[in-house]
Amino acid sequence: MIQGPPLAYYDRAFLDSDEGRPVRILSEYLGPLRALCAAGVTETVVFFGSARLEASGPLGRYIVEATELARLVTQWSRASAEGRLVVCSGGGPGIMEAANRGALLGGGRSVGLNIGLPHEQRPNEYITPGLGFQFHYFFMRKLWFAHLARALVVFPGGFGTFDELFEILTLAQTRKLDRQIPVLLYGSAYWQEVVNFPALVRHGTIAAEDLELFEFVDEPAAALARLQARITPFAPAAKEPLLAKSRSPARA
Repeated sequence: MIQGPPLAYYDRAFLDSDEGRPVRILSEYLGPLRALCAAGVTETVVFFGSARLEASGPLGRYIVEATELARLVTQWSRASAEGRLVVCSGGGPGIMEAANRGALLGGGRSVGLNIGLPHEQRPNEYITPGLGFQFHYFFMRKLWFAHLARALVVFPGGFGTFDELFEILTLAQTRKLDRQIPVLLYGSAYWQEVVNFPALVRHGTIAAEDLELFEFVDEPAAALARLQARITPFAPAAKEPLLAKSRSPARA
């Protein structure tokens, strides 16, 4: 029997080609959606922060405090929302690993959205099996950070953390999302040194009210209290992820 050519969706050469790029991009949306629906993950608290921080380093306290905050968030979720509020990180080392580890210590699940990089990034061992995802495209990874987020906690970080933070702040500033996502900048001394937010207002590049899109926190207990105050009451359990949607022009 003569063997015909492979079907396009089984053809690795096609899938890896420039022409197959739209299929790869769509797969990085539909694959996680299918897995999250199957696992019943509908709402997340997203932790951002540097992959380079170590517990023994000069910013090591943030590793300890990210672990503790993730544990507290997980315990709160289990007590008040049947565990529906799930910790989510970028899936790698440093602050990301601390967040996944804290969720495990709190007796709950956590999501890891890992990205393939030449260095630094490797999936950490504390991500819940089945809830770890590998991305090639940064923009699809950032979409999934925003898609399920009920809140964002941003620990000290570098370019990657800035990219993720300002993506959410831009969506909030421009009111492109149909729900508010509270943003907590953890470590006020760090953030006020590395980003001069008041200068942006002074130069007229943002409005004064844009400073209300985020707030500073410095302790796990205080951060948990702010999350409890800012996250809207839990809706009845949803069967599918509560995706943040872009506002249409008619609703803007």
